[in-house]
Amino acid sequence: MRSILSGAATALALASAHPALAAPKPADEGEATFRATYKELVETNTAVSDGSCTLAAQRMAARLTAAGYGADQITLFATPEHPKDGGLVAVLPGTAKGLKPILLLAHLDVVEAKRADWTRDPFTLIEEGGYFYGRGVADDKAMAAIWVDTMARLKAEKPLRRTVKLALTCGEETTWAFNGAQWLAANKRELIDAAFALNETGGGKTNGKGLSEGGRLVSQSIQVGEKAVQNYRLETRNPGGHSSTPVRDNAIYELADALVRLRAYEFPLEFSDTTRTFFAKSGAARGDAMGKAMMALAANPADHAAEALVNTDRSYHSKLRTTCVATLLDGGHANNALPQRAGANVNCRILPGHSAEEVQADLQRVVADTGVTVTILEPRRPQAKAPPLDPAVIGPMEKLAARYFPGVPVIPDMSTGGTDGIFLDAVGIPTYGVPGGWGNPDGNGVHGLNERIEVKAVMTERAYLHDLVKLYAQ
Repeated sequence: MRSILSGAATALALASAHPALAAPKPADEGEATFRATYKELVETNTAVSDGSCTLAAQRMAARLTAAGYGADQITLFATPEHPKDGGLVAVLPGTAKGLKPILLLAHLDVVEAKRADWTRDPFTLIEEGGYFYGRGVADDKAMAAIWVDTMARLKAEKPLRRTVKLALTCGEETTWAFNGAQWLAANKRELIDAAFALNETGGGKTNGKGLSEGGRLVSQSIQVGEKAVQNYRLETRNPGGHSSTPVRDNAIYELADALVRLRAYEFPLEFSDTTRTFFAKSGAARGDAMGKAMMALAANPADHAAEALVNTDRSYHSKLRTTCVATLLDGGHANNALPQRAGANVNCRILPGHSAEEVQADLQRVVADTGVTVTILEPRRPQAKAPPLDPAVIGPMEKLAARYFPGVPVIPDMSTGGTDGIFLDAVGIPTYGVPGGWGNPDGNGVHGLNERIEVKAVMTERAYLHDLVKLYAQ
């Protein structure tokens, strides 16, 4: 096992004829091993405050070693400045040296969880009522455990033609801490080099209930691109003075006026190949007034009546444009003094193809006041790049989904949130969020209390992703 300690879109060419796709398999003898892997990951605290991704990576490396991976096929990495934020890369060599590898990506870190707030211990994997409960059971330790399990199973099976790589990293859930995917892209690009990567944030949605509760699956999505997350500081300054003699020239009022102008501003509608396809296919699947408006807008972005209806759905509204919103405020220095300074954090989610500097200029224009400074805050993430709707990547996902989820539409989508895929896309590794599992419309407690995921969703995703990786690599 190697260890790294440091201080510091090529399309996939698949064979012309795919082998027949196997139907979903029932529970196999390896399910107990998978459950043990999943349990170990969930019960290893990896929150940034008091957890350790390094420990989780070491435990997953031990499982891969037990599955037959040699020391030269597993790389553990960390930096001296962030000893608990480590990760691993594992490599299963293929037999065809001319084929570029594929990369399986998942993050080990989780959002903070306080035991006093949860009904159940967040760092104990609990199965109850058809669901797994625990911090990270959905985001993102189900995928991490599935990728480890897949790598172990592939090691014991017939050799694949294409090399398969696995990267488990830390730091996806924060914008300010060490990020392992970013570090690998900047420092060990050759270690993760791949034709494309498979990542989180794809998957299905139910009609409001889990399948074990009598619900049904209404769609499966493939994430093709995401917005870039960037924070800005809007700030005003003033000489201030005694509050007993106020004047209209007030730093807080000036900032408030700027924020009101920002609230009223709409960034222009903009379609990509992905979002146009999303609105057309999702609209066709709905069959209601909203669905008709979605299809009309995809066909004609200048249809303002259709846009007005689509914009009433906050998630659709965000997919159509860059968004910026005030999230934090500060100002003043004493309750009996005129404020000398006032500031606000503005969180922007920027469409692919636009830079942080472009949006900075937009914000400065919108506030329309030279007394309001607009500053790009660190850290700066790469400019978002949308990977192509490559049939060689998308096609196998759709074909396999037709076997697992007959009649369920598979729809390309752009994430309005952020994942580690942005760092890989930036260095030329197109990254796609895979279908296979599913969640409920209520969000399943992800980033909140009592996070849960349906047991059937995890087990189906495990089977689907194993078959998908084999389809790409054999």
